[in-house]
Amino acid sequence: MTSATAYHSIQKRGLHLGLLPAMAAAVDPATPITLDHDLAVAPQAGRHLTAAGLADLVDDLAGRLSAAGVRADEHVVVHKTPGADTWMLACACSRIGAVPVMLSPGLDAATVGALMERLHRPHLLTDEHKLDVLAQVPVADLARRVIIVAGSRPGAVSLADLAGSPRVAPVTRPIDEAAVITHTSGTTGLPKLVVHTPRTQGLRLKPQWRLLSLMRRKETVAIHISFVHSRMVAAMALALVKGLPVLLMNDGDPQAAAEMFLTHRPGLIEALPNSLMDWQVLCEDPRRPFASVKYFSSTFDAIHPGTMSALLKSSSRRGALFFQIYGQSEVGPAVGRAYLRSSAHKANGRCVGWRMPLGSARVRVVTKDGRRPGPRNPGAIQVAWPGLAKTYFAEQDRYDANRDGRWWDTGDIGYFTRWGCLHMLDRDVDRIPGVHSSLEIEDQVLARLPELTELAVVQGPAGQAVPVVCTKNDAPLDLQRWRAAAAAWPQLADPVQIPHAELPRTATLKVQRLALADRLKQQLTDGT
Repeated sequence: MTSATAYHSIQKRGLHLGLLPAMAAAVDPATPITLDHDLAVAPQAGRHLTAAGLADLVDDLAGRLSAAGVRADEHVVVHKTPGADTWMLACACSRIGAVPVMLSPGLDAATVGALMERLHRPHLLTDEHKLDVLAQVPVADLARRVIIVAGSRPGAVSLADLAGSPRVAPVTRPIDEAAVITHTSGTTGLPKLVVHTPRTQGLRLKPQWRLLSLMRRKETVAIHISFVHSRMVAAMALALVKGLPVLLMNDGDPQAAAEMFLTHRPGLIEALPNSLMDWQVLCEDPRRPFASVKYFSSTFDAIHPGTMSALLKSSSRRGALFFQIYGQSEVGPAVGRAYLRSSAHKANGRCVGWRMPLGSARVRVVTKDGRRPGPRNPGAIQVAWPGLAKTYFAEQDRYDANRDGRWWDTGDIGYFTRWGCLHMLDRDVDRIPGVHSSLEIEDQVLARLPELTELAVVQGPAGQAVPVVCTKNDAPLDLQRWRAAAAAWPQLADPVQIPHAELPRTATLKVQRLALADRLKQQLTDGT
């Protein structure tokens, strides 16, 4: 099977996660898959697999899950310690026709319990560590069955004990029925469960397929994103169907990442914006860990121009590019743009991209007053195409409230420039009276103060705009430098500095702004 044949099959029949490893093996059984960690569910597999080995492992795990009692159409919550086997177990669930529900290992126990209750007694696929974390949650009442990847716990089925279970025939889910469920970031309360179908997952590959077509030879793709995110499904599908060597990274520590890049010399890196910010320090590493990289890609938040510029300049490749794609779990990729080494530093961080080619998502901006949107009159960013997620599980009314016919309201506020670039200013729920764009302030101040590792402008207890800052090594903020950098925004209150480790984040490392605002309110109440 050729890569093109596999891709066109996915576009016609949908992306079925359970069939993907076998499809990758048919394209090229020797495609290498390298890990920076051991697999809890299969420690004997080591850190060097092939597409054929991955297909065999997923087939084996599917047989074990079947022997454990998981059946087609049932929900399986996958909630375990981070690792690539999280994605592999999702593939195994899908292979027997079950629907994997991917819950971030970063979710607190109460949230996991609430989401399990919403799912009406799903199976829980987890590990011993997470069971300890969930000790105060009535797991036995919420789960139909508890399955752990290894070890032994009372009342739980261990996949390790089911080694050698008979293999089972794959089950293909209908193209427009639930195939995988992920969750929203949780920046605005209890996460919503987003339902993806084979059709929606397959369509979302289109924009990135064109990106990978730029690669003239089979170079390693390094991936460092959440193993439970919907983007992980697309990233792995694209790399495997293309037959590209994959480096799956669990450890985001800059020095650990540098060692992996120096050893495996990736041609493309896909990572979270905040991970790329953390790795910016490696641009000064004399070993030049990014020298081999021709393409950087990030598909979550907009990334600061200074970070993009530093990364591109640290590459030794001619024509190095940084691809930024704006989207969200509900809509997939919406708009995108490429940055060049020569111009990234001059980019406007609020310009998140241009509309993509025919067959991709359509995007519009709608204002409340009906007038043409612009910098002084931004509107709601809306997306329409068949790649939209099908629903929110058990919250159809909440999903419908975001729909305007075929258009989905992203919850973001922005406008299109006269040249067609979409400027995203803020999340609607994060807007602060008197502030044109919190994100724009953050972009510009971060560019002026390299000692900052993070800056989030949030609404304070009295409605004021409060900048919350983190610094390198948590060093004290130089207030004189701060005042000079922030002089253009007199509406800002005095900055509040917190340790970088205490910044509340989502599974994709987004700052939880509402949680941060609540923290400020609590500090005022406590007088601290």
